[in-house]
Amino acid sequence: MIDGTLVAIAEGVAGPWATIVSAAHVTGALAVTVHAVLGRRDVPAIVGWVGLAWLAPVVGSLLYLLLGINRIQRRSIRKRGRSLLTLGRYTGEELTNGALPAPLVAGHPGLAGLAALAARVTGRPLTPGNAVVPLPDGDLAYGEMLRAIDGAARSVTLLTYIFDDDRAGQRFVAALQEAQARGVAVRVLVDAVGARYSRPSIITRLHAEGVPAAVFLPTRVPWRFPYANLRNHRKLLVVDGRVGFTGGMNIREGHQPSLAPASPVRCLHFRLEGPVVRDMQQVFADDWFFATGEVLPDDDTWYAPGESCGPVAARGVSDGPDSEMGTMPTVLFGALAAATYRVSLITPYFLPDMRLRAALMVAALRGIRVDIVLPARSNIPLMDWAMEPQLAELIEAGVRVWRSPAPFDHTKLFVIDGSWSLIGSTNWDARSLRLNFEYNIECYDAGLAGQLDGLMDDHLAVAAPVELAALRARPFLVRLRNGVVRLLSPYL
Repeated sequence: MIDGTLVAIAEGVAGPWATIVSAAHVTGALAVTVHAVLGRRDVPAIVGWVGLAWLAPVVGSLLYLLLGINRIQRRSIRKRGRSLLTLGRYTGEELTNGALPAPLVAGHPGLAGLAALAARVTGRPLTPGNAVVPLPDGDLAYGEMLRAIDGAARSVTLLTYIFDDDRAGQRFVAALQEAQARGVAVRVLVDAVGARYSRPSIITRLHAEGVPAAVFLPTRVPWRFPYANLRNHRKLLVVDGRVGFTGGMNIREGHQPSLAPASPVRCLHFRLEGPVVRDMQQVFADDWFFATGEVLPDDDTWYAPGESCGPVAARGVSDGPDSEMGTMPTVLFGALAAATYRVSLITPYFLPDMRLRAALMVAALRGIRVDIVLPARSNIPLMDWAMEPQLAELIEAGVRVWRSPAPFDHTKLFVIDGSWSLIGSTNWDARSLRLNFEYNIECYDAGLAGQLDGLMDDHLAVAAPVELAALRARPFLVRLRNGVVRLLSPYL
């Protein structure tokens, strides 16, 4: 009898709670459905979030609340009275401003249209007279970066996603501290998630050394947690407003072969001089203001005249969740449409949406040589599993897909027709193209593109082709696993 009484009490308690949970589930799922349908543009993402909300009671709605809503508002842009997206304010011709080398356009007429497209979606001018030098490993790149910091006379600004407190990171801390000590104005900004890749955080060490440093979008503060899915993935170093560095390298010893790291990483970085460095500094200044509230004045401490010093016409392409248009995907589409005979792509993570995959396939079907180099093994196993199911349709269309051997290849590179190249931080996945703050530079110059195609050929010389027959021969359970994980691509 006692047992029966306890069961009745339990059922009586469970009844109201079941009703409350059911009501919360239906209300939350309906709210997610309405918000996603009205507020999001990407259909697969809409389907994914709505499905998650309905199939994962309450939890799916909470995940959407935390990770699926773009709440970011760039106070820095609004307060400084300018917008990184000025579509309609200028014509493509005004922003290109005759910067395209005439011989380059004569040989590749599609570049004029690509330059006009990039001008309109970025609102930034194409600037001639830049020098761009590839730095294909951490020993070379870090050496150049540290020499630039050691020679700084007025200012150093550094923005990176990951800044580890390891042998490589400590060299940068020492150089930054020495620059600060001799009167150079130093500012360091690290993404909040990237700053926690090592313990203790590099921010703690920088503060201890008296170096002004901040984190971008800290997620430990409760009212900032909704931004946890929005990361600053940019890599920028500007010295005296004159010399800039950007590309794919974070600051960690894995990039330095000479240190014999436990987990080596291949990557590619660049040294730049010329007018485009001013744009790099402006992007840092916006992010720094957003994170700290400090305005870096437009004076000779932070900015240099940007005199012509090389043959490359270049334009900064800044993108992030505060962009209403999807700047980076639009530029990628434009480049694929402009290509006439060769497309070279290296990326560590390849989960483009259906539209970009279709653009790559159309390029191959037009007879263009399209090469995509991916790592043989990712540093994120889920990425390997999710990437594989989409490769078959690309190969069927004539795209050549390659796997580069170890060490893990973190290189990001996109070149078309030996004349145009895109360098910077963006990966070809949903996170980079929709959620991260990224920075890239489009470069119009046959000499630089030829160098980068040479780097691509070096990758191809050691890479293994992905064969369609091998993909189809994968065991059923492996293909099923990969297909299921691919469904997570909007969240990866």
